[in-house]
Amino acid sequence: MEVRAVDCCQDLSGRNSQGVGRRTFLRGMLGGAFGALMASPLPAGAQAKKIRLAFCSQLLCIVPYEVARARGHFQAEGLDVELIYTRGGTAAMQAMIGGAVEYAATSFDVALSAFARGAQVRRFASTGRLPLFALATSPSRAREIPSLKELEDRTVGVSALGNADHVLALYLLKQAGADVRKVRFAILGPNLFDALRLGQIDAGMVQEPALSLLAESGARVLMNAMDLEDARKHLGGPYEFMGVAFRAGEREARLEEMRRLARALEKGLQATHALPAAAVADALPKEAIAGGDKARIVAILERYRGSLYPSGVKIDVEACVRVADSQKAAGILGADVDARKVLDLSIAGS
Repeated sequence: MEVRAVDCCQDLSGRNSQGVGRRTFLRGMLGGAFGALMASPLPAGAQAKKIRLAFCSQLLCIVPYEVARARGHFQAEGLDVELIYTRGGTAAMQAMIGGAVEYAATSFDVALSAFARGAQVRRFASTGRLPLFALATSPSRAREIPSLKELEDRTVGVSALGNADHVLALYLLKQAGADVRKVRFAILGPNLFDALRLGQIDAGMVQEPALSLLAESGARVLMNAMDLEDARKHLGGPYEFMGVAFRAGEREARLEEMRRLARALEKGLQATHALPAAAVADALPKEAIAGGDKARIVAILERYRGSLYPSGVKIDVEACVRVADSQKAAGILGADVDARKVLDLSIAGS
């Protein structure tokens, strides 16, 4: 089965290797597999239930999942979870809808979009409460663009029109009173760092570690959605991002399995907060450490984990509604789509 990503999660890059353990890549997306991390064994005689969970391979998305795996929380719940990395959350969702995997962990806008197109999917657990983007100027334009309003008659880089970063940019511009008709959007895919660094565009929606590198070069951060205080100021509060979805028709058959998966992920979230940031980084695949700079990843985790990750998997309904409202304001989502209908609140974290 071939699936294509059209959303904006950034991929991990890595070399092909022999597959071991329970972390793999969907065929045709990324090659090879990462080595297994040590985890606690199951009780004697117990047999783990094998399940496949696909998600985008953006660095900060994967953290609680890899921590849960590395700390043995999946195994403790009797689950043998295969973490499948895909080129974006849309690809993960398509894989689940098509039956290639049992679960998909994506940004909420991906689940909402699939639901709006008629897919029978539901979200039952949350693992991320803020989008992984910041809107920053190029270093050479920092003085010229002191605020979002000054992006009128400027060029802003996004991964693609209609993607989460584009929708968020439109919403932020409207909230700032800017005329979005006067803003030019450049479609650059997920890797727009060089275009921004070199001043080929005036501003752009970036992720980490690109944001840190740009800030060190003198770029101005106009809004950082990864910071909870900035999210409260510009978005009104948490803005549902990462979480796990399932095929609605399989709810009863997988109910207990989903509860176990949710418990393991909640322990992974708690460990993400409680462990030293260096220990959290140790749970990540080698290929996630950009340029081998572990110290930078540790600093990023230390800075953002308190904002990005909830302490439990219970879904914040109002945070989901904010995502839907921003998509409606941007003209991406129909006014009749109810975000609450995508949620199954009775499985986890109640």
